[in-house]
Amino acid sequence: MSRTTATTDRASILIVDDLEDNLVALEAVLASLDEPLVRARSGEEAVRALLREPFALILLDVRMPGMDGFETAYRIKRLDRAKDIPIIFLNGPESDSGYAFRGYATGAADFLTKPFDPWMLRAKVSVFLDLHRKNRQLERLLAREQEHLGEITDRLAAIEDELRGGAPAGLDSVGKQLSRIEETLDELRRGRGQ
Repeated sequence: MSRTTATTDRASILIVDDLEDNLVALEAVLASLDEPLVRARSGEEAVRALLREPFALILLDVRMPGMDGFETAYRIKRLDRAKDIPIIFLNGPESDSGYAFRGYATGAADFLTKPFDPWMLRAKVSVFLDLHRKNRQLERLLAREQEHLGEITDRLAAIEDELRGGAPAGLDSVGKQLSRIEETLDELRRGRGQ
């Protein structure tokens, strides 16, 4: 992977918890993933962070003063730029069974109870980061395909213009245009094999 690709595939993770000890623990568990970690100590702060920058994943504490995790998730899912970001809810052991259901109902991708297994959390986060990277790669591939499609459309339009204009060397020109289109199609085929 090139250095540029590696840089563009960096995936920031938003960690939201009102307790400093919990933020420090999350940072320690996720440090080995070598991805940017951004802290938020409240739901309001999390929403502001999402308005400033994109994230691959959100780890969200359920029980926070003021806006709790459920309300925070509800607000996040209403933001166009953040509505598709997966949320993993984190909640203390004293939660009732309805918390997980409520978490999934507000758009959670997963729900973990504290104290969580560090290996399990890291594995789950890794899966979501891989999914994020694959989505970015797919977006780049689709953009490249759209660009090539635009080139083909432009070449076909040029051929139509020449045929309508009755250019003296119409057939030679059409043959050259068709050769260029075939070359572009060959490039597209080779690009898909990469």
